[in-house]
Formats: sequence, C-alpha cells, structure tokens
Amino acid sequence: MSRTPDAAALVAGALSRRGPAERSRFLRELLAHTAAGLVVIDGEAQASEAVYRLADAVVARGLGA
Repeated sequence: MSRTPDAAALVAGALSRRGPAERSRFLRELLAHTAAGLVVIDGEAQASEAVYRLADAVVARGLGA
C-alpha cells in the first residue's frame, strides 16, 4: 500500500525540479490556483478568509516590505 505524500512533500518535490529563478513564480501560481480551488470547494468567504490570514501572517513576520 502506497502512502499519499503530504502537501509539504509535494511542494518541496515540485520546487526541487525547478531552477532558483523559477521557484518564486511557481509558488505565486500555486497560491493563485489554490485560492481558486478553495473558492470552488469552500466558497468565496472561506477562501477569502484563508488568503487574508496568509497575507496577515506574511506581514506579521515582516516579509511584506
């Protein structure tokens, strides 16, 4: 029986197959597609809340500048 990799392992694997210059774009696209998927699965309000919390966490860590 095979174990399904977790999200972190999937993203790490995808990043490892990209060059340093491509990684940022990949992550931005992944975030956009993930947010769109959340809208379909959970609805606009919950997807917006998840994206808001992510942005808030980035700003709180001082990465927003």
